Amino acid sequence: MRVVLALGSNLGPRFETLQGALDSLFDAPGLRFVAVSPVYETDPVGGPDGQKPYLNAVVVAESKLSPETLLDRAQSVENAFGRVRAERWGPRTLDVDVIVAGDIVSDDPALTLPHPRAHERAFVLVPWSKADPDAVLPGRGPVADLLAGLDRSGVRLREDLKLQGPD
Repeated sequence: MRVVLALGSNLGPRFETLQGALDSLFDAPGLRFVAVSPVYETDPVGGPDGQKPYLNAVVVAESKLSPETLLDRAQSVENAFGRVRAERWGPRTLDVDVIVAGDIVSDDPALTLPHPRAHERAFVLVPWSKADPDAVLPGRGPVADLLAGLDRSGVRLREDLKLQGPD
């Protein structure tokens, strides 16, 4: 099953954290790396005032894991990088969101699929469109079409930063 994970960090060594998270996600069996997007620096969306900009990227993989197991792995990686869940949309060392798991649509509060706000977040859709130009968000349509209606001004390509997928 094709899965899409969004990575974000705005505390500490942001780029090193994203690279470490990418490495950690593929350290255990069950995920096969397909692609990683370029890195983007993005303005914070929601949450408290005064947050620093995020670094964001999207990872595409093939998964043999259930969506719940994938979420557990994502949260374990977040925890390994010091993620603290003090306030909603607050600053964080690492955020790993499960955006899509195949074509599964679920309104389970523990794991809503696809991610309930992915269609309105340029910081997810811009990198996803670069990692997978033909991507489709289940129930919403092609990512390229969704991007056409979004403000992308807060999403800036960081050409100087390149994540490396697993060997």
